[in-house]
Amino acid sequence: MSSSPALLDVSQAHARRSEFRIVDVRTPGEYASGHLPGALNIPLDRIGSSLTELREAAEGQDLLLVCASGSRSQNAVRTLAKHGIAATSLTGGTTSWSAHGHPLDYPAGGPGRVWAMERQVRLTAGALVLLGLALGLLVHPAFQLLSAGIAAGLVFSALTDTCGMAVVLGRLPFNRRR
Repeated sequence: MSSSPALLDVSQAHARRSEFRIVDVRTPGEYASGHLPGALNIPLDRIGSSLTELREAAEGQDLLLVCASGSRSQNAVRTLAKHGIAATSLTGGTTSWSAHGHPLDYPAGGPGRVWAMERQVRLTAGALVLLGLALGLLVHPAFQLLSAGIAAGLVFSALTDTCGMAVVLGRLPFNRRR
């Protein structure tokens, strides 16, 4: 079994969309900001607890996993593969889907106003680095360790293609509302 997930680009996925059960692995808040038509929302951190539901869905149709850019959906494809569930990831995610002019669905009441998780992570990481530097200059140099810790976390995140900060931010109330 290959360690790299199966991928489809937007053109391929759009042409074959009726063949797939689409699963959006973003947070509920991100999902509310626009998702592929007919997509089921199962956030990445709930994939493990939704294996039975996903296995049943995969018996009827192939699974197409989607996130904002394709990174989280690729992680979800790998997780499902470890449990014997075949799935494919949409390259470029909902960002690429809408950039190609394809429509997004929104919950009743219109689009949500939650930022994409990548944007939330950039804001939080940047704010924490600035806070560590400011406190290091104004209060005590030891506060610069906060900036160093965030930098180390970002390097670890890039090397492992995981993001602990995204997991934490995904649990905040505005990312959980439906």
